[in-house]
This record gives sequence, C-alpha cells and structure tokens, in this order.
Amino acid sequence: MKTIDELLHEGVEGKRVFVRADLNVPLDGTTITDDGRIRAVVPTVKALADAGARVVVASHLGRPKGAPDPAFSLAPAAARLGELLGAEVAFATDTVGDSATATVAGLVDGRVAVIENLRFNAGETSKDDAERGAFADRLAALADLYVGDGFGAVHRKHASVFDLPARLPHAAGYLIATEVGVLRKLTDDVQRPYVVALGGAKVSDKLGVIDHLLDKADRILIGGGMAYTFLKAQGHEVGISLLQEDQVPAVQDYLKRAEERGVEFVLPVDVLVSPEFPDLKTKAPAHPTTVAADAIPADEEGLDIGPETRKLYASKVADAGTVFWNGPMGVFEHPDYAEGTRAVAQALVDSPAFTVVGGGDSAAAVRILGFDEKAFGHISTGGGASLEYLEGKTLPGLAALED
Repeated sequence: MKTIDELLHEGVEGKRVFVRADLNVPLDGTTITDDGRIRAVVPTVKALADAGARVVVASHLGRPKGAPDPAFSLAPAAARLGELLGAEVAFATDTVGDSATATVAGLVDGRVAVIENLRFNAGETSKDDAERGAFADRLAALADLYVGDGFGAVHRKHASVFDLPARLPHAAGYLIATEVGVLRKLTDDVQRPYVVALGGAKVSDKLGVIDHLLDKADRILIGGGMAYTFLKAQGHEVGISLLQEDQVPAVQDYLKRAEERGVEFVLPVDVLVSPEFPDLKTKAPAHPTTVAADAIPADEEGLDIGPETRKLYASKVADAGTVFWNGPMGVFEHPDYAEGTRAVAQALVDSPAFTVVGGGDSAAAVRILGFDEKAFGHISTGGGASLEYLEGKTLPGLAALED
C-alpha cells in the first residue's frame, strides 16, 4: 500500500488530488455537533495543499436516497474544514455536474475544494457494478491522483471507496495509515491482558466481533442496550429494556464458549432503571432508580450501568495491557445516564494500557463528556470499519489501495 509520503516525494504540485475523506459528522440543522472526523483528515489535506496540489475533497454524509437532500449537504463540513485549514475552501453544489467541474477547474496550486455529498448520486452506493463504475468514471475525470483517507467508509464497496482507486494512481492518507497501524496492534501485536469493552444498543451489531474476540481477548465487558440480551440469556428479568430475543441463543453460546476458553465475560451487576425513556432534547431530570442487574422491575427499563458496575469495570481495566472500547454504556446523551460511559472512559484514561476508542458513539461520547482526546492511545474515526477489521473481514476500501 503506497503511503501519502511516497506520493508527496514523487511530487504533486499542480496535480488534482482526489481525497476520499469521511466528513460524515453529526448535524443539528446546519450546526456541526462533533467535528472530530473533519479534524482527522486535516493533516492529509494540508500536506497535499502545502505541496502544491489542487485538492478535491469528497465524502458522504448521512443516508440520502441517491438524490440531493439539503438536510445532508456537506456545505457545513466544507466551511468547518476551511476554518481548520485557515484557508478558503471552495464548495461545489453537485458531485460530478457543472458545479463540480467548474469548481475543480478553478482551483490553483495549493487550494482546496469540497464537492457535494457523494450519496446524492445513486451510483455511489449502487450494488450494480456497471452503475457504480460509471459514477467512478465521472469522479475520475475530476482528478489525476487518488488518496484514500476516509477510514469510516472503507468497509463499504462504494464507487468512491472501491471503484475509483482502480482508475487513478492511488495512496493511503495519514488517517488510514494510522488506523490500520493501531488495529494491527489489536490483532497481531497485543499486549496482555487484552480487555474489550462493548456497549451500544444492539448485540446483533457486535456478534461478529465477539465471535472473533473469543480467540483474542482475555476479558470482555458488556454494557449499553446490548447488555440486557446477555442478562436475559442468563435467565434474568429485563423488564421493558432493549432486548433482542432472537439473539439469546447466540449469546448463550458465546457465554459457554468463553467459559470453555478461559475468556472472562463481565456483565453488569447493577443498572439504572426508569419506567420511561428520558427526554434527550430538554434533558429534564429523569430520577432513575438503581437496582441489581437480576432485579429489574417488569415495567421498567435499564438505561445505564450502575455504580457498582462502574467500579467493577474500572477494576477490570486497571491492570490491562491493551484496551479496546466500542459503544457507550448507557444513554450518555442524558446527564442522568452518562455516568457509566464516563466511568469507562475515565478507566481508560487512568490505565497504563494502550487504549483505543473504537469510533462511532463512543468517540462522540469522549468529546461530549469533555475528555482530552490525547489522554487515549487512539480514537478511531470508523466504528463499523474498526469492528469489521477486528472480525477479520477484508475491507473493500483497504483492498482497493493495495498495489
């Protein structure tokens, strides 16, 4: 896999360089609520611009249905990228149309443009190779070179991620190189004990990585909405908590296999419960009750791990050599249910281990809860991509960058 440093050494001055970034940031209207993914691509964009390239940045945002939708415009992300670069960034209002063509043609050496959301064109995500390829052909006409740096999208077989690199000389950006290096430390060069903390809403989203980690991890800590499927698998009442009943047999199998292999599965011993889900807009006080994990009332739902579980999980992280965390421990967006996620984040900060926050909601939580990102070994920009890498899957966007 060619690196961006090799590309820079060969010379990029005057060349149009297409950078596939991941600017898929959360928006409140047109306000960016977490700019972490934009900041992550700045080193690559800046290095290219400083070397005299004409940089064309492209990304998806959200899930528009193959047609323009103002709610998913990349205009706010383009403006923020300009602020972070300290230079004006041009913005094309389409992907491969007249605006994109004119905007790229108007670039001079060392300047940057962002084209509109790639998913406004159905060819980006099409499962039809010909349709995807046709869109990639039109994107290729905008550039001389390709740099893949959108790690959060490398697990997708999309036109700008998989097909476009085959049409242009290509290299991996700094972000992808960093992400792959970190993930290799979680698979090939693990310092033990290796502790994995998994949260989030659905256990089905994590089945593949759990299956793979049964041969890798020493301890697996479970929180978030997925914990209630594990508690149900142990025969406990979970009330009206989030539950994937169809996954109970799979979870029971994992618990059995973990015991056979000496992998320690750690589940909540207490949880915060309430008869209703909190109001995440007003943040009105929720007044949760703490109960034992095996004593959840039938008419209440678990929304965070309890204080004893926080202490337990912190103790399981304290002596780790490597920690990977993906998924919040509760509804961290509400202050009454944020302490479980905060406790796990703090445990990572306090640990001498190599710590990795696996993207997605857990990465957002770290920033929202006010933690210094530098206190962690690495904060990934790609939750889904990180998990699929750890499952041992071939990621199309990485495969496309191999020579």
